[in-house]
Amino acid sequence: MILLSFNIINNGKDFKSGFTIDDAEILNITQRNTESILRILESHNVLATFFVEVSIVQKLFPLIKKIISQNHEIAFYNANSSISEIENAKVETEKFTGKIIRGIRQKDHLFSTEELKAQEFNYISNIENSNILFPFKRLERSTEIVEQNGISIVPESISPYSQIPYNDFVFQVLPLQYYKNMAFETIKSDDFVVIYLDSRQFTDFDRYRFKVPFYRKFNSGKKMGDKLEAFLSWVNENELATSRMKDFIF
Repeated sequence: MILLSFNIINNGKDFKSGFTIDDAEILNITQRNTESILRILESHNVLATFFVEVSIVQKLFPLIKKIISQNHEIAFYNANSSISEIENAKVETEKFTGKIIRGIRQKDHLFSTEELKAQEFNYISNIENSNILFPFKRLERSTEIVEQNGISIVPESISPYSQIPYNDFVFQVLPLQYYKNMAFETIKSDDFVVIYLDSRQFTDFDRYRFKVPFYRKFNSGKKMGDKLEAFLSWVNENELATSRMKDFIF
């Protein structure tokens, strides 16, 4: 089973000299990137989970409505929001969509399982650092979904042979054939693989001159969309099952 997910996150506000855009246009870029992802998923009949960053979720309600209308799952991505901000965003999003927000993803700013259970989340899908060196460090840890304090903990997947983690940068930088082989062997070993990408990776950095590390520009923008298209074509050709996170866990 492939658990495909996308982190819907704004690009940062650091720009190269001589270039600047306002917050509204940054948000528009995030929305257009997400709509590109939706078109790709629709063309391949694949469902996914969208982890929307808490601080922008209410600004993206029309987009969220579109995501849900295509039967994808909405969950939260917490960058640096407080627990009260998460609570408010969850209440308002559930009121707007009529859907229960079951999942949350964290990276640098971590709340405990007790705190997140109190907000009535059912699962946590935390992720780790993905700078230029980290993806290629060999890791040894469990990839099993476990339950703590009544909430399911979904770890990042790791290739059982190469020990490379499945973070966003790994998909961006690895040759697609190697990545496909890695995903296939992981599914055979663990029965599932968690794959996630960031909406920021679909940004045209030649047009929008955000200040990002050079390695983050590699295979970004349209190349990222083409690579996702090719990967999902392979998934369908090999009849590999895909699922929203909540459906697989529960």
